Amino acid sequence: MGRSGKVGSYSYQVHGVGCLFISDNGTEIDVDFTVDGREVFDFWRLRRYGRSLPDHHDPTEQDLRFAVESLKPLLIEVRPGWFSTASA
Repeated sequence: MGRSGKVGSYSYQVHGVGCLFISDNGTEIDVDFTVDGREVFDFWRLRRYGRSLPDHHDPTEQDLRFAVESLKPLLIEVRPGWFSTASA
C-alpha cells in the first residue's frame, strides 16, 4: 500500500509510479512520474479530472487531443499519449 496523508484541502495517496490528490470537494488530480521526476498525465487522467469537477465535464478524446495540441509549446508529449509541461 502506498503512502497517504493530507496537505491543505487535499488528501493524497501515492500509488505505483504516481500520486492521486483529492480535494475536499471531491475534485481528483492523478499524475504519474517519469524516472527523472517529471509529472505526466494521459487522456484517461484528464477525463477523470473533468468527471470529478463539481460541474462535471466529460470531454471526448478528440476534444482532449485538440486542447493539448492548442497548448503547445506549453505542453509536450513525453511518450505516446502522455503529456507534461515543457521545461523552461
